[in-house]
Amino acid sequence: MPEISETISCRNCDTQIPTQTFSKNLKVCPHCDYHHYMSAYERLSLIVDQDTFEEYDANLYSIDSLEFPEYPEKLERDVAKTGLRSEMLSGIAEIGGYRTAIAIGDVGFIGGTCGSVIGEKVTRCIERALENRLPLVVVSVSGGMRMQEGTLALMQMAKTATACAEYAKEGVFYISVVTDPTFGGATASYTSLGDVIIAEPGARIGFAGPLAVASLREELPENFQKAESLLAHGFIDTIVHRADMRQLLTDLIDFAS
Repeated sequence: MPEISETISCRNCDTQIPTQTFSKNLKVCPHCDYHHYMSAYERLSLIVDQDTFEEYDANLYSIDSLEFPEYPEKLERDVAKTGLRSEMLSGIAEIGGYRTAIAIGDVGFIGGTCGSVIGEKVTRCIERALENRLPLVVVSVSGGMRMQEGTLALMQMAKTATACAEYAKEGVFYISVVTDPTFGGATASYTSLGDVIIAEPGARIGFAGPLAVASLREELPENFQKAESLLAHGFIDTIVHRADMRQLLTDLIDFAS
């Protein structure tokens, strides 16, 4: 049986954090406040009322329609690793007592990349929220569009953006929560179309990913593609510490109800 490490090394400052402290602190470094990755299930527990989540579309999963090398093996590996059949968990739950449609991405599933299933799940979640006149919360994390699905993945930008537009026409309330990292087509579509856009501290957010940006060989501004820079330039509405996220969501939904 593999040993369980008693400490976690912070990805930002290299401080050794006791595992129990790390967990109790919601995977935030107590020394530098760096927000580490959370799974979809961990985020679900963080923001929704206990025992209120009802999952929808759990039967949707990606297939290797283009016969891309090693893609089936990667899917099988990440299904086992995350406990999810796709890169997004979606359904209906209560937040602060308010019934809410919710979708949460998981960076542990093929890097949270956006393929045909995430597009379908986000779209269905939006349509369900519209049909039931529910507020909508989408928690984004994405490594970009999924190259293993080619054009099928790229089509999800138009699909989800159209669903967001239909939802907005009816005057229902959409909160977009952006976490680290969120790049590519997710940023260019549903992530940026919320009535209120919230980010976690230090979240990297952009269209082109770090490798593509580095290839430009240009000197970039401090905090480039960081939540703090996007807030200063008006691309997002606020930055909220993970520990305060549920309360803010509750307050916003209450205000809009």
